[in-house]
Amino acid sequence: MDDEIRAYKESIERRLVEICDVLDRLPPSDLNFRPDIVGANSPWMLATHTLGNARAWVLGIACSQPMRRDRPAEFAGIGDSAAEFRGETTAFFGLMEEALARLSSEDLNHRTKPSRELWGEGEPREISAREALLQVVEHASLHLGHLHVTRDLALARP
Repeated sequence: MDDEIRAYKESIERRLVEICDVLDRLPPSDLNFRPDIVGANSPWMLATHTLGNARAWVLGIACSQPMRRDRPAEFAGIGDSAAEFRGETTAFFGLMEEALARLSSEDLNHRTKPSRELWGEGEPREISAREALLQVVEHASLHLGHLHVTRDLALARP
C-alpha cells in the first residue's frame, strides 16, 4: 500500500477507534442521550453517522465501489451496545484495508462526481479520491469533537 494511502487509512482508523472508545466508556443509557439543544444528536447518532460517512466516502467515492447509503437512517438509529458498534467498525476496517490496497498513488488523482446519495448534504461536486479520503479524516475529526462534548453533557447531568 502506498505511504500516502496508508496514512489516510491509519488516520481514519484512529478517529473511529477513538469514537468506539468514547462509546465504550458511556453507560448504555447514555448512548442515546440527546442534549436539549436544537439539532443536537446522541452519541449513537454521531458515531453511526461518522461510520456511514466513512463507508460512503472511502468505499463508494474514493474506491469507486458500488454501494448504497441511507444518511437519514444514520440519524434515526437507537443503540444499546457499544460492542455492537465496535464490531461494525472493525468490519469496516477490513473492507477499507482491502479496497485501499487496490488503489495506487496515481488512483488518488482520479476525479469523479459522486452521487447525491453518497455525498450527503449540499451539492455534489467533482473531487479526487485523495480529496475524498481527506474529507473522511476531517469529517470524523469534527464529529469526534461533537461526541466528546455530548459525552461531557451526558455525564454532567444530575
